[in-house]
Amino acid sequence: MNETDTPTGPPAPAAAPPAPARAPRVHYAWVVAGVALLVLLGSAGFRSTPSLMMDALHTEFGWSMGTISSAGSVNLALYGLTAPFAAALMDRFGVRLVVVCALLTISVGAGLTMLMSEPWQLVLCWGVLVGLGSGSMAGAFATTVTGRWFRARQGLVTGVLTAAGAAGNLVFLPVGAWLVEEHGWRWAVVVVSLAASAVAVPVLLLMRERPADLGLLPYGASEPPPAPVGGDRALARSLRVLREAARVRAFWLLAGSFAICGATTAGLVGTHFIPAAHDHGLPVTTAASLLALIGVFDVIGTVASGWFTDRFDAGRLLVVYYALRGLSLLVLPQLFAGSLEPPILAFVIFYGLDWVATVPPTVALCRRHFGEDAPIVFGWALACHQLGAAAVAALAGFARDALGDYDLAWYAAGGLCAVAVLLCLALRTGGRDRTAPVLS
Repeated sequence: MNETDTPTGPPAPAAAPPAPARAPRVHYAWVVAGVALLVLLGSAGFRSTPSLMMDALHTEFGWSMGTISSAGSVNLALYGLTAPFAAALMDRFGVRLVVVCALLTISVGAGLTMLMSEPWQLVLCWGVLVGLGSGSMAGAFATTVTGRWFRARQGLVTGVLTAAGAAGNLVFLPVGAWLVEEHGWRWAVVVVSLAASAVAVPVLLLMRERPADLGLLPYGASEPPPAPVGGDRALARSLRVLREAARVRAFWLLAGSFAICGATTAGLVGTHFIPAAHDHGLPVTTAASLLALIGVFDVIGTVASGWFTDRFDAGRLLVVYYALRGLSLLVLPQLFAGSLEPPILAFVIFYGLDWVATVPPTVALCRRHFGEDAPIVFGWALACHQLGAAAVAALAGFARDALGDYDLAWYAAGGLCAVAVLLCLALRTGGRDRTAPVLS
């Protein structure tokens, strides 16, 4: 064989190109969102249960309604004040650990009421423990999940998770009321305790911290997100973010408008709609059904608001929402009647669609102005929301005692909504969200 001869035989096969990795049919972000939805449904139901037990506790223990209500007041305050610290704890220790601990705290708090014999024990169990647990899964949880896992559809997912609060009440309140009436309040708290423990199971099995843990990008993202900021202690970070946010004009505008949101929803309508309707001769059961119907339309309105937030300017949406809410509250005193009439049904539909429609655009504005700190900033705004609700709930009751009706409260709420419109108009909405969703 010559040196120039080539060897005979079949040529070596060319190396096959590596097969492309198959993208999952369903992005895992939707699994995480589903788990979050289950958690928020349960949290809302757990938090609402004490209102069902008030008469039963009054009858059995002889405690005054004011004493029993104090547990709900503590719960409401802690629900709001826990949120910003919960967001920092989720960044520090992980969403899964914080949520599981919160659910177990609710389970323990509900279960211990079986043994109570003094009012302070009710305040400790339902006010402190259940308040801390449910507050740890408030708006900051939904904001953290959507911020980490979604770039497209952030507004829609935020709307769905926010609507879980109303949906949870719709599911738990009828079941809880039936349990209390048929089997006693202890059965209701046993169900809450067991349900909170049961919800912790899918969180342990399915919740993941970030898409990068599974080698994924956030849903709708084309490039990896910035590396998470770490190293701060949860308490220190929450307070640091508050100090920094307090130097930004947008924070005070958002916090002020959101405090008015709480005042004109949970504080006024959520607390006083039923007695106000009863003052005009409407049966309590009918008024309660109307309030539940508001919750139905709340779900629809909040999901729709999330869809709108993905497509329209969030600041402008807030202006529209607060303006429409204010108009509806101003006309409400003329709509009450001793029987179920079309005008009050129109109010229920119109107002219900607007109940918490403000949340998705408020979250979007927090992201726009505060970037990675948005969950903690929204937690502080939520604390303002709850404090506004607590203040107006008390003031409206004093007005009813002094004047004999709620008319002044409704008119004042309409005026507060006008103030919220001005606050939202003052927001600078021209800057691009640092984590703005990519529409698909």
